[in-house]
Amino acid sequence: MPPAPDPEKSTPAPIPGGGETQVSMADLTAMPPVDTGGRIPVKNTPADVAVRDNSYSVTADELRQFIERFEHLAAEKQDIAEQQKDVMAEAKARGYDTKVMKIIIAMRKRDRDDLAEEEATLDLYMAALGMA
Repeated sequence: MPPAPDPEKSTPAPIPGGGETQVSMADLTAMPPVDTGGRIPVKNTPADVAVRDNSYSVTADELRQFIERFEHLAAEKQDIAEQQKDVMAEAKARGYDTKVMKIIIAMRKRDRDDLAEEEATLDLYMAALGMA
């Protein structure tokens, strides 16, 4: 593979519609760098600053609302989980098998057709193993 041509030594390309004027790559990259402090330079008129500050405050308020809603829902979720534990503890105290209750709860959440298909497959496998 041939080495890439050196932009400093290469023949400059003509500018389309520019007649005899030619610009080399070195000429294009010879501009001194501008220190912008790591930010993109933009025009900041007083109106631009006001819009930016207003959009920031609206965004911050909206963000705060989302976070507070989520935290409220998380607290409700934790309260519900504690209530579910209390229900299971009460059922266990009355002699019910909570493991079986949880299986029944999971089965009730599922689609009836999927559940029937799984039960039929389970029966078939158990019969094949002589467990039925």
